[in-house]
Amino acid sequence: MQQKIIILDFGSQTTQLIARRLRELDTFCEILPYNKFPNDDPSVIGVILAGSPLSVYDEKAFKVDLSQFRGKMPVLGICYGAQFISHTLGGRVEPAGSREYGRANLTAIDTQDPLFKGFDKGSQVWMSHGDTITALPDGFHAIAGTDHVTNAAFAADNEPIWGVQFHPEVFHSVQGTLLLQNFVETICGGRRDWSAANYIDTTVAELKQQIGTDRVILGLSGGVDSSVAAVLLNRAIGKQLTCIFVDHGMLRKNEFADVMRDYECLGLNVIGVDASDKFMSDLAGVTDPEQKRKIIGRDFVEVFNAEAKKITDAKWLAQGTIYPDRIESLNITGKVIKSHHNVGGLPEEMHLQLCEPLKWLFKDEVRRVGRQLGMPEHLITRHPFPGPGLAVRILGDITREKVAVLQEADDIYIRGLRDYKVKLSGEEARRVLAAGVPAEMKDGEIEVSLYDQVWQAGTILLSEVRSVGVMGDERTYENPVALRAVTSTDAMTADWAHLPYDFLAKVSNDIINKVKGVNRVCYDISSKPPSTIEWE
Repeated sequence: MQQKIIILDFGSQTTQLIARRLRELDTFCEILPYNKFPNDDPSVIGVILAGSPLSVYDEKAFKVDLSQFRGKMPVLGICYGAQFISHTLGGRVEPAGSREYGRANLTAIDTQDPLFKGFDKGSQVWMSHGDTITALPDGFHAIAGTDHVTNAAFAADNEPIWGVQFHPEVFHSVQGTLLLQNFVETICGGRRDWSAANYIDTTVAELKQQIGTDRVILGLSGGVDSSVAAVLLNRAIGKQLTCIFVDHGMLRKNEFADVMRDYECLGLNVIGVDASDKFMSDLAGVTDPEQKRKIIGRDFVEVFNAEAKKITDAKWLAQGTIYPDRIESLNITGKVIKSHHNVGGLPEEMHLQLCEPLKWLFKDEVRRVGRQLGMPEHLITRHPFPGPGLAVRILGDITREKVAVLQEADDIYIRGLRDYKVKLSGEEARRVLAAGVPAEMKDGEIEVSLYDQVWQAGTILLSEVRSVGVMGDERTYENPVALRAVTSTDAMTADWAHLPYDFLAKVSNDIINKVKGVNRVCYDISSKPPSTIEWE
């Protein structure tokens, strides 16, 4: 039986990070809303209560019945989770004198406690809370503090319950992975038997049994998820799989031809559809970002459906849906930031069943599976790319001329990122390695390209803005472009990438000299939040 750690979500943006750290420890875990603990699942070996933007003493605070698992399996509370345990069992949680946010160092660590086995004195951790535990419940004791937080970590005297007020899941907590490893291995008795190779073997067997001799349709985007899903399905059912790749006219330079060639080399049965005329016609004159997305989503489904109906004996629709897409997230605000589109949407009369071979994987795990399947590295390490393509990177209406300008500028930028090498160490090196970038640590450093260092990069054409320039002693009045590059682990939050000045100078010079219609290059230094990664 596959062992499992349950992570109960109270609305924190770092909940998925906890799950990703456990997966990196070859341990299967599942994120569930705080009120949906599976009482009848014998595979569960431990529970983690995650963080929350709320305070435990708020009237609307999320609450869980601890008796569902208390005394039955080990429990670890993180930040809000720790405060909830303390508050519920008779301790005291109060507003901190000032918000405790950022790096801190643990003092008085009880390294005899199994949670802190192997910890260094003064180990750095990351704090992010406005409340603090001022008194522990009876039957509990502190096992670590900081200069400002007396009860930074605690344990129960006679039952397997622990709590930490810092975030071991973030990279700034230097030994955070060790803490989670101690919880999984030493405390919960985890076998650590979750791996890419095992996932492939298990999933291929399940797909063969699930699909049998049926035909399957899969919509390809050229991205990592759908490509890995296609190769995994191809290994299981071969020519029973038909892939459809739609060109909406807003892909990157030469992308349609390049991706089709890659897919053919992988032995996939792919139908390529050039539908750029339809998309361009329907987008003519549209400037509202949300309307652009909806038009593209609608047209994509229409084009995909038209091709899918030609495969009359298909019984399954496969998608590259990954685990973060399926997590039932807690919506604290209830507000929609922007809409997205997916392949889905096939008419009900087609009676297609859904097949999602990557449904339990995070992005970095998808990449590890891709490598295990022998896929080319440039497909595996490809940055996330928006479904609407360059349409949401052109501010204003969409025309073929604008797309061509942006494609040229973006091609210079992306090729430059791939060619420029940097050496990384410390937290940055650990973050890049954890994302699945293939690099070897030597003398505490790794060497990677700028492309591999950043999570996502792209160029934005400010087509509704024109600026004055001088080229060849002549006055120009043309459009600026903005370069965007961010570092992240899950795209929930992102920081702007601190790209080298000499790189930015060269790329700016190359774009202005080589791309007609652009006379100014800017670099976006905003983080998410408050900004989003894409501009539209």
